[in-house]
Amino acid sequence: MTGAGTAGPLRVLADRTSCVQGGPLAFRLTGGPGRGGPPVRVVVTDAVTDDVRLTASVSGADWTLDVPADWPSSLYRAAFEAPGSPAPEGTEAEHEVWFVVRAARPGARSAILVSVPFATWRAYSHAGQPHRGLYYTEQHDRAARVSFASPGGGPPPERWEEGLLRWLPRAGYPVEFCSGLDLHDGDELLGHYRLLVVNGHDEYWSMEMRDSVESFARRGGNLAFFAANTAWWQMRLEDDGRTMVCHRDAVSDPMTALDPRRVTVEWSSSPVERPENTMTGVSFRRGAGAWGEGMAVMRKDAYTVRFAGHWVFAGTGLADGEPFARGALGYETDACAVEWDGDVPRATGTDGTPGSFVVLATADLRHWRPYGQGGSATMGVFRLGAGTVFNAATINWGSVLADDPVVDRVTRNVLDRLGGSVPGGTWDVAGDPAPVHALAVCEGVLFGADARGRLVCRESSGQNLPWRPVGAAPGVRALASSREASGALPLELYAATEDGRLLRRDPVPGPVAGPAEWVEAGTVSAGTTALAICDAGVFAVTAHDDTLHHRSARGPDEPWRVLGDAGGAVALTTLNSRLWALTADGRLRTRLPAGPGAGRAGFTDCAGADRAEGCTALAARAGVLYAAGGGGPLLMRGQPATGAGSHPWGTVRARPAP
Repeated sequence: MTGAGTAGPLRVLADRTSCVQGGPLAFRLTGGPGRGGPPVRVVVTDAVTDDVRLTASVSGADWTLDVPADWPSSLYRAAFEAPGSPAPEGTEAEHEVWFVVRAARPGARSAILVSVPFATWRAYSHAGQPHRGLYYTEQHDRAARVSFASPGGGPPPERWEEGLLRWLPRAGYPVEFCSGLDLHDGDELLGHYRLLVVNGHDEYWSMEMRDSVESFARRGGNLAFFAANTAWWQMRLEDDGRTMVCHRDAVSDPMTALDPRRVTVEWSSSPVERPENTMTGVSFRRGAGAWGEGMAVMRKDAYTVRFAGHWVFAGTGLADGEPFARGALGYETDACAVEWDGDVPRATGTDGTPGSFVVLATADLRHWRPYGQGGSATMGVFRLGAGTVFNAATINWGSVLADDPVVDRVTRNVLDRLGGSVPGGTWDVAGDPAPVHALAVCEGVLFGADARGRLVCRESSGQNLPWRPVGAAPGVRALASSREASGALPLELYAATEDGRLLRRDPVPGPVAGPAEWVEAGTVSAGTTALAICDAGVFAVTAHDDTLHHRSARGPDEPWRVLGDAGGAVALTTLNSRLWALTADGRLRTRLPAGPGAGRAGFTDCAGADRAEGCTALAARAGVLYAAGGGGPLLMRGQPATGAGSHPWGTVRARPAP
């Protein structure tokens, strides 16, 4: 590099990728006119809005920008111009520095934090130059260590992040910004926000970055990935965060012998073996890519809607099977392993994708193979702890935001709901209108009884899977099953009929072997409309007189005992050793399943203002409630809580007051 005080191209670096409002950011200049020459002119621009924030003259090799406290949190570009200095070499703009200004009081202006992928920008800087860039993979003389305190490292020519960043203020979203490096040990920072947005191409993550983000989500924070190829490589930060290390090879990385968790290989590779889609839901391993001249193919392909009833598509007017977001796919996409039930895809989870992942849209991009990598794109949403994660699964999402009303609406839906400005309901649509009036889950299968007297079933998940008939359910008004086998009682499906019989059946999603599909298991109180089983006890509701009844499951001839009022329940189930009930007006209520000897224990209302109106059936599995009936869609609700101060999915602790 040309030394300070000598002629040559002007090169500038900053000591960090971000600073706080009202704080200093130090720059160092090399090359240019040298000592005694004319001053260097610097123009600092808000790269999101194009507002010029500062024009100044710089003399000497060192300059400190004291960021005014009233500059908005944003991405900035400081461009330095030296009179008579040679033009920048090649495409590496080493005369300009990009940096983020963080909020001095995080979360005071917005619940949404947008991360800028400086690590990926730096990794691609000086690609192909021996010992300077991390690329290209097969070059033996590529660098394994690159410094953030060196010139260059701005966005690549395609500027994948720019579309979304410029759209945000025009769309009315006063977000706050951070450098991706600020997420390294970022627990305190993230704790002030409801939603973290990952945008464009964010390929390089440290273990600490990932730990902080995953912990944020598990505590109830939300993640929105308008991105792809996310967290593909693990990197390490050294020199107090100024150096990024990425050997991209376990053999040459000395950390292999010291701490295999930190080895700089693909996250899914040995010895790390921590697939990125356990955090993101999808992965470039099954995605597609088009490079070089082949990138023109990006303009031709579109997503196909697979779950139009989901809240992500609210207000778009789309129907299942329709295309949208043409031109938004590429240059790399992420996907997950799926299997198909008719026209509905379901994530298999065989590649690390969480079991709660719901496929919203897909694109078959196998024809991209001649342009780079053939594969797929899978848009989806899933639960990560108490948080919700949305993934658009494409780097190029932002490029069509300004011109595509559907992409605009989907983006707003995600930001509004996960950012908390439009509170989401506690009940989510989990399927198309369900033709069932009774529900139960047994051995992971969701069973229902429909108006045609059929027993139907589907997987218990948030995916909009079709119901399929598996047997008969003549006159069945309520279904139930225990969470687990108890003593000599196996897991079975129980049913209460209109004529007062209690039946049981093997919980198989198909025909039952033997002379009878259902076996008599006793009687139920006249008018029973709801049934639940807990701790070898059968609970029943007679809605006409608002009464809760109890009987031992081990004594089919024992009499039913009255426990008290049913709290207005019309549907009943068991979850986590509690009884849960729906009332006629859709309220969710709960109580302990106390028996006759434990005294009265009434129902109490659950947190969450929205109601499952019209639903007459309730079932539960693995922390999730399902509701159906009244001709409406199948609904699901996770993390039900009894306290008024608890939060539904997608919220985190209250932000500090402004």
